[in-house]
Amino acid sequence: MTVFLAPLAGGALIGASAALLLLLNGRIAGISGILGVLLGPAGRDRAWRLAFLAGLLAGPGLFRLLSGGWPEVCVAASWPGLVAAGLLVGFGTRLGSGCTSGHGVCGLARLSPRSVAAVATFMAAAIVTVFLVRHGVAR
Repeated sequence: MTVFLAPLAGGALIGASAALLLLLNGRIAGISGILGVLLGPAGRDRAWRLAFLAGLLAGPGLFRLLSGGWPEVCVAASWPGLVAAGLLVGFGTRLGSGCTSGHGVCGLARLSPRSVAAVATFMAAAIVTVFLVRHGVAR
């Protein structure tokens, strides 16, 4: 049952934080946009952006404090594969004008046509990638 409840609670917290940011601040909780504007030449609205990112970074420490340990993480990929995946995700985020949090969580909730197209595209790409990797075609 814990295997089901932990992701459910995490999803509820992500949704609640995105909804609160939109309701209280009028901003979309797209991480790439929050960080991109903050790191840009004239980073505006710095305070809430820094607070949001600090909350993201503090999350694992809070988890450890409340649970008494770190969760077990098993990554079955090579370092070159992880680097390549990270670069592809970064490229896709730039190409799609947003990330999964902006389009998938916030955009779909607002019924944004652009976000529906973006989510359909990255989900299709993910499905094809997993199929190719799992069935040995991309090895």
